[in-house]
Amino acid sequence: MKYLVVLNINPDVLSALSEAEQQAIFSGHEKFMATIQESGEFHSTVALAEPAKSSVVKVRDGVPAVTDGPFLEAKEFLAGYYLIDVASLERAQELAAMIPDAGIEGLGVEVRPVIHEVGL
Repeated sequence: MKYLVVLNINPDVLSALSEAEQQAIFSGHEKFMATIQESGEFHSTVALAEPAKSSVVKVRDGVPAVTDGPFLEAKEFLAGYYLIDVASLERAQELAAMIPDAGIEGLGVEVRPVIHEVGL
């Protein structure tokens, strides 16, 4: 079963961490990647730019309009994800708990089942 492990980031929380704490997060992600690649549970991963670099496209009356920035203003934003292929929800949650973000107050890791996929 595939699960999307969603990384939501709050820039204020991250900026309050020391440089060593921030580096520990990156190192933890490297360790997590090694673990899921070695176990064969890794499918793919994506890291996303911050919302200030995004754009929103809306079509009204057949006319597209593009605006800068995120669709919604929020403290947290989608920073990226891991797509994993594991035996159970419990295993997906166990792996998610290994991601350093899960241990930081104000951050979290969301686990969502994939119910449909094409071309992955």
